[in-house]
Formats: sequence, C-alpha cells, structure tokens
Amino acid sequence: MGMRDMAIDYDLLPKRSILCIDVKSFFASVEAVRRKIHPLDAYIIVVSDKKRPGSVVLASSPRVKGEFGIKTGSRMFEIPNDERLMIVEPSMKLYLKVNSMIIEIFKRFVPVEDLHIYSIDEVFLDVTASWRLFGDKFEIARKIQRTIFKELKLVVTVGIGDNPLLAKLALDNEAKNASGGIAYWSYQNIEETIWKIPRLGDMWGVSHGYIKKLNNMGIHSVYDLVHADKHKLKDRFGIMGLQLYYHAWGVDYSILSEKIKTREKSFSKSQILQRYYYMEEEIVLVIREMVDEVAMRLRANNVAAGKVALGLAYSRDIEEKGFKHQRLLHRGTNSTKELTVYFIQIFKCYWRGQWVRQIYVVCGKLQPAIYEQLDLFTSNEQLERNQMLDEIMDTIRLRYGKDAIFWACSLMKGGTFLKRANHVGGHKG
Repeated sequence: MGMRDMAIDYDLLPKRSILCIDVKSFFASVEAVRRKIHPLDAYIIVVSDKKRPGSVVLASSPRVKGEFGIKTGSRMFEIPNDERLMIVEPSMKLYLKVNSMIIEIFKRFVPVEDLHIYSIDEVFLDVTASWRLFGDKFEIARKIQRTIFKELKLVVTVGIGDNPLLAKLALDNEAKNASGGIAYWSYQNIEETIWKIPRLGDMWGVSHGYIKKLNNMGIHSVYDLVHADKHKLKDRFGIMGLQLYYHAWGVDYSILSEKIKTREKSFSKSQILQRYYYMEEEIVLVIREMVDEVAMRLRANNVAAGKVALGLAYSRDIEEKGFKHQRLLHRGTNSTKELTVYFIQIFKCYWRGQWVRQIYVVCGKLQPAIYEQLDLFTSNEQLERNQMLDEIMDTIRLRYGKDAIFWACSLMKGGTFLKRANHVGGHKG
C-alpha cells in the first residue's frame, strides 16, 4: 500500500460512479428470446453462414461456451454433433433493433451526455448524478438488470468503477462470471484487483502486438507492468507506454460527458472471400465492387478521399501473408471511377499471382468534397458525367435498395456484390 501511495495520489484523480454494461452473449441471447428460451438455458450458436464448414462463430450461449468450449471466433467444423445444439445464422436487423431498445432503457437512468456506446452490446453510463432518483451505483445497476430482463428477457452484467477503465476491467475480469453479474473495482482495491489480473491480454487496450513487445522487455503480467520503469516504457512505446503503465495503476482521467466525438478519419471495407481467388479479372472485379460501396459512403458524408490503401491477404499455404500499400492522391475525390483506377493501379503494381482470400480497401485523409477543383487531364464534361452517374446510382440505391442498380460486371463469375447487397455489417440482415 505504501508504494501505491508514493506513486499515485488517488485523491487527486476524478472519482465517478461508472457502469460498464454488457449484454451476455448478445446475438445468441436475442435468438434464444426469439424462441422463448431463457438465454442462460439455451444451446444456441450463431454462425455467419451455415453452409460453409469454415464459417466463423459470431456468438454462442453461455452454456455452449461452458460445456462445449465453442465461443466467438470458433469455426463451424469445430462444433460437435450434439442434438442439443441449435445453429442459426445472424439476424443483424433484429439485433440492431433490440440494441436501440436497450439504449432507450439506459436513457431513463442517465442523460445522453452521460451515455457512451462502446459496441453493439456494451455501453458506459456515468450515474454519478443519478443517485437522487434511483439510489446508489449498486442499486442503479440492479434496477437496470431487472428492467432489461423484465422488458426484453435479456441478461446483462455490470462492471462498476471509479472511472471508465476500472468499470471495464471489473466487467471483463469479474462481473461476467459473478453470481449476481455485478462487480465493483475502486481506487481502494487496485492491488487486489488490477494487479491480480493473470494475463496481459486481459488488460483493456493491451493488444497481441504490445504483449509480444512487453514480453521482450521482461514484462509478462500486469504486476510486472506496474513495477516496470515508466521511462523505459515511454522510450519504447512513446505516449502509449505511459498509458499502459498508468492503466496498470488504475489511472484514467476520462469523463464521459466531456468525451470528444471524433469524426471518422477514413472509410473502409473488408471482405473475406468465399473461396481463394487467383484470376486477375476476378480479383479486380471484387475490388471494383468494394470501391463502389466505399465511394457511395464518401458521397453520403460529403467528403472526398485524399489517400487510398489496398490490402490483400493470401492463402495460408503461401509463406508471404499478403500486402498493404497506400497512395496519396494529387486531389481529393469521391468519384467511383477515379478511385477504382487508383486501387487497381496499386493491385497491379504489387500482386504477383498469389491466391487471395481477403481484400481490404480504405479511403482516408478525408476532406470536404469540392467538385469545382478540376483535373487538367480530364475534361469538364467527363467530370460532370461521372459525378451525375454517381449521384443517380446513389439516389436509386437509397430509395430502392443496393441491388436496385449495379454494374453489369457484377453478374460475371467471381462477383460478390449481389450476394452481399442485403447484408448488414457483412452478415445477413
């Protein structure tokens, strides 16, 4: 305790009542409720595509995780042949609808500025100012649990902390497995909580890349990180090194109501192909389709890209894993035709005939769209035609659906646009 007091003065840190709330096995739980089964009694597995043996598991019920070891990221071929198991494909539109219903429940307990959506199944609430209406942080957590179960039949777990970091760590490392689904981590019990986290990977914000680098420095646990030389961490990782160090001490100055809503810095799209692609014309076709979708998003947000990046991942059997290369544009654009030219140039420059399994396109360095900026090598008439064509296609798709109008090449072998047209977040709606 003495070392902690000497290193950090917790009395000077902001102390709030933060709840980090997670819907237990969200996708699988929604599917269970849909079938009038209690989420904790269900044996449901949600997979991206039941027809593919290599299909990824998106969610599994708590019982499936506990009894079969099947969890998010497992593969279809790993699922045992057991009559209790119910394998279903995702219903993304339903999940988004239920998510919006949950958010509306949270708004009964806190104002919008004290609510931060972290993911589709996880949020942070600052209930510091809500105790006069609903009781202390523990009572509020229990009321939220009861309300969501009563109205939606979903089970939620709650991490409570003196700051968002502590709340998140309490959720991930204790609440999810606690009998009542609630855990509280405070400044007063740092040594008994954070310091006892067994693996670096269980710390919020410590990625696999950082774990390897930390291991090379002789840091193998959170306890090691706490007692590391923060100056060496800063030399090795820059400001992120100091953040890792202070997070291990439970320090987080974030205030939800003061959070800065950053604008999206790039638009991207990633696609895992249904099979290996090795013919140039088929790979180019998929790149065209993906760029078309990203360009439409650029136009919808009235921005242009000043940089493009293309990434390819190859077959597992190839020693070379793939590539990712970028190109700065001499002027910003959101034209499908112009962007497609840049992406295909990158592809032809770096692809050497390898079998491709995943494609990733990014449009970054965003700037306000200014159509008056002319290209010396393209006539004004051509620019106007391209712009008009993009606008017409965007209008038709927004009104009648993505597959209402499409490029004829998408009908060719290898095209994926029509199959994905009505997907949400990459999965079936």
